[in-house]
Amino acid sequence: MIKLVAVFLWQIIKQQNMQLLEKTKIRNLELNNRIIRSALWMNMADKDGRITPKLYTVYEELAKGGLGLIITGYTMVDANDRPNPGMMGIYDDSFIEEHTKLVDMVHAKGTPIALQVAYGGSQTNHPDYQDAILFGPSAVENRVTKITPKEMTKADIEHVVRIFTNAAVRAQKAGYDAIELHGAHGYLLSQFLTPFCNRRTDEYGGSIENRARIYVDVIRSIRQAVGEDFVVMVKMNHDDYMDEGEGLTVPEAIEVAKILEQGGADMLEISGVNETSGKGIGPARTKIHKPELQSYYLAPTKRIAEAVNIPVILMGGNRNFKRLQNILNETEIQYFSIARPLLCEPDLVNKWKADSDYKPLCVSCNGCYRPGEVGCVVQERLSELRLKETSDC
Repeated sequence: MIKLVAVFLWQIIKQQNMQLLEKTKIRNLELNNRIIRSALWMNMADKDGRITPKLYTVYEELAKGGLGLIITGYTMVDANDRPNPGMMGIYDDSFIEEHTKLVDMVHAKGTPIALQVAYGGSQTNHPDYQDAILFGPSAVENRVTKITPKEMTKADIEHVVRIFTNAAVRAQKAGYDAIELHGAHGYLLSQFLTPFCNRRTDEYGGSIENRARIYVDVIRSIRQAVGEDFVVMVKMNHDDYMDEGEGLTVPEAIEVAKILEQGGADMLEISGVNETSGKGIGPARTKIHKPELQSYYLAPTKRIAEAVNIPVILMGGNRNFKRLQNILNETEIQYFSIARPLLCEPDLVNKWKADSDYKPLCVSCNGCYRPGEVGCVVQERLSELRLKETSDC
């Protein structure tokens, strides 16, 4: 009875006090508000993962846009593992200086920034790395890339834990406020959770506790290396959207979230879809013009947020400020991440601050995912029209 009263009182306080644009704090990290730029591969780094002038410009514009926190696009932790061309790198100490420059530039605008790191394994679209020796939990051919990874030995797992840890230490030295492990979408960590990819019979296979073990190994190793003040985030799937028996399911994802909390994760960003499924679906949906079609991972993310005591980020089609404010008031979800609309309008949050009814220009066409550099076709068309208007004057 006392517990029920406490929950009821907490809900009243929550609805009265929690606002989308208020400042919050996780460990020593102060966020400007509850709206986060989710990681997005920009395909703008050079062939070795060096940060280019165009990438600096992208993050400078985001830093000026009013966000609570920026999460970078996924970054290579191993020179021999490159899921996509144009990714940033942080696989050796020579990258610290250029990342320090990026962080200082973002901080100068008053915005905190986290580095997302990833190991791709058999899920690689890089044309020069199709024949590389890539790791996987088991030697199972990837349905999309047709790559069969090397089944990881215990020494290989320790190596991956070490390179993630080294990347986190470099990120901390560069001044990043947090690190996010990309544990979703069918990349290596995610594959351990997926029964189709993970056929192991040792302590890293079988039960959901075993399949999540590598995440915990990485988190604990990072925590030991960076200390108690540095924020460690994890991006994870709520569902692989695969055939029955092949993929991670929502009930299992809830258990994974609890395991990650116990393992030391500070924050969870909840995504979905294993791109190795062969079904041709990705996490970014189109045709979500109506508010009720947006925030499409709400139901499973709500369940996960109710099951843990660390902050959970809702991602997936967040487009409507007032809808997000309502979700904040009505659920245990505390943060909201956005990616595609910020390609079109990096100052979207500032526009929402001025007018909470403002409708983003992004039409969720997925035209941003195309050969060459990632960019917004809507914004490019608007620029063409402005140029034409100027030339006609």
